[in-house]
Parts: sequence; structure tokens; C-alpha cells
Amino acid sequence: MFQLGKTIVSEDIIEKDFVCNLSACKGECCVAGDAGAPLEEEEIKILDDIYDTVKPFLRKEGIEAIEKQGTYIVRENGDLETPLVEGAECAYVIFDDKNTALCGIEEAYNKGLIDWKKPISCHLYPIRVEDYSEFAAVNYHKWPICDDACTLGKELQVPIYKFVKEALIRKFGEDWYLELEKTAQKLGR
Repeated sequence: MFQLGKTIVSEDIIEKDFVCNLSACKGECCVAGDAGAPLEEEEIKILDDIYDTVKPFLRKEGIEAIEKQGTYIVRENGDLETPLVEGAECAYVIFDDKNTALCGIEEAYNKGLIDWKKPISCHLYPIRVEDYSEFAAVNYHKWPICDDACTLGKELQVPIYKFVKEALIRKFGEDWYLELEKTAQKLGR
């Protein structure tokens, strides 16, 4: 672990390789698990604001889940998340013709209809950020469904921090990322 500003960063994000391999995993990270995508407080207003624009991109099941549960949910512990379809996939998930899970929000973004790509937790994955009162912990979330992404990342020699560069800059800023790159260079990555 090392400190960058008000973050404590796991060296795994520099040392481990990762490149999403959707042809292998089919976007399982948006389907597996027992919780929706973590949301930040300011993202819940964004979800409310963009819902009508995103809705035409969503599946019937996703729309039903959102209209029943809301554009976001609050867990018993107070955590904010995207709603799920019957306890399974994220309500914002859509599937392409190869049954690969994609993000309906990101589809609207890619069409230029909204200027918000998707929740930052999704954009950062496989990095997870845990906010504490004095700092944020930046960690690699190892999940067996992403083994193919680790293999592809190793083949292409792409460290996690480079794979999620855009998201890290979105979350922490350009200066923070430049400091991360300097640290990575010192570690030979």
C-alpha cells in the first residue's frame, strides 16, 4: 500500500494485469452477485435525471424493476446501489445478440444522448474505492469471473491502473493519476 494525497492505494492495481474480455465472460460482473452496482450520493440525482433518456435502451424487465424499486435503492446499511431484476442482474443491463451483458446507460452515452457514462463503480471495475472519514482506500477486487480478464491483461501486458485510466482520472483527477504513473514507473510498471 502507498499513499497518494488522501488515498491509500493497493500496489495490486500497479502489479496486476487486467483487460476485460467480454467475449469470454459475457459481462458476468453485471449479472452475478447479490447486490447492485455501488453508487455515490451525487449519482442518485443523475440516475433520476437521465432515466427518461435511458429508458428506451433498457429491457422490459429492467424498466419494471426500476419503476417498482426506483432508479436506485438504499440497502439496510445505508449503501446506495442500482436496483436488481428479481435479485439477479442490474436493472440497467441489456444484452446484445451474443447474450453479452452491456450497460443501457452506457449505450445512451455512446449515442451522445447523455454526458454521464455510467456509475463510477462500474467504470472503475476491477478497482473498488472505499471511502473513510480521512481517506479513500483504492483496491483491486479479485473475482473469479474475471479470470479471463486477468489472462488477457497479462498477454497484453496492461496493468489495472492503465486499463481503468479514464475512470481513475474521472474519480480522482488528472494530477492524482500522474502521481500514480510516477509511482508505477518507480515500481517498473
